[in-house]
Amino acid sequence: MGRWSVAILLGTLVWFGGCTQETQNKLGRAVQNWTGTNGVLDIYEGGKLVMRFIKIDKLSTAKGTDDNTPRQYRYGYGYLDKNFNYKVDDGERKLYFEVSNFTPYIFYENPQK
Repeated sequence: MGRWSVAILLGTLVWFGGCTQETQNKLGRAVQNWTGTNGVLDIYEGGKLVMRFIKIDKLSTAKGTDDNTPRQYRYGYGYLDKNFNYKVDDGERKLYFEVSNFTPYIFYENPQK
């Protein structure tokens, strides 16, 4: 790594360290949106796993058309993992989904990359 590369890297780290936590989170999400993720969404009912979506690149917060106010649900696209094996099998297709803020769910990176 050359001197300029090190200087640019250090300058970026210092600048990033001076940002607020919210700004750092926004920058991190922007990078994730660009690079993609391998997200998993588990939905629970009565403490039991009832549905799983895999290969989700992001969950988005719905906003009102006219007032741009955040709505009480998230949405995204993912594959319905019918057998909960973290893999897209025959017959499992990509679907649009919505999940309410009041639905017990966990969104995480797929451990079976």
